Amino acid sequence: MERTFVMIKPDGVQRNLVGNIIACFEKKGLKIVGLKMMRIPRDLAEKHYGEHKDKPFFGPLVEYITSGPVVAMVLEGKDAVTTVREMMGATNPLKAAPGTIRATYGMDIGRNVVHGSDSPASAGREINLFFSPEELVDYRRDVDRWIYE
Repeated sequence: MERTFVMIKPDGVQRNLVGNIIACFEKKGLKIVGLKMMRIPRDLAEKHYGEHKDKPFFGPLVEYITSGPVVAMVLEGKDAVTTVREMMGATNPLKAAPGTIRATYGMDIGRNVVHGSDSPASAGREINLFFSPEELVDYRRDVDRWIYE
């Protein structure tokens, strides 16, 4: 099974969408193996968004992501990265497919409620930034036989 990193951003937390968003992933069949609420320190935010360091939106992005609490999680499932990306929808909520998380809850590209890793490599890097190995829980779910062949 593949793991991916997901973050409910400050706007999602402030708008009381945490339960709704987590429920979307659970209803799909993804398994939560790590979950915590936190305020992201500036240095961690800068590492997380390091690929955008030379772009004009880097500063405001770091300011935004550190402006309030987030919910960080690690989800596990078959093709978890792709599944989560499809469920989230396009970065711009106005261009996201109907029924996706961003289309349902987002109104602005800068306030699109959720982040998810864009590749297995990014997932590994982001999971390691936000979680220590002992914070991740391996367990077996009996329901998995009804989700996967």
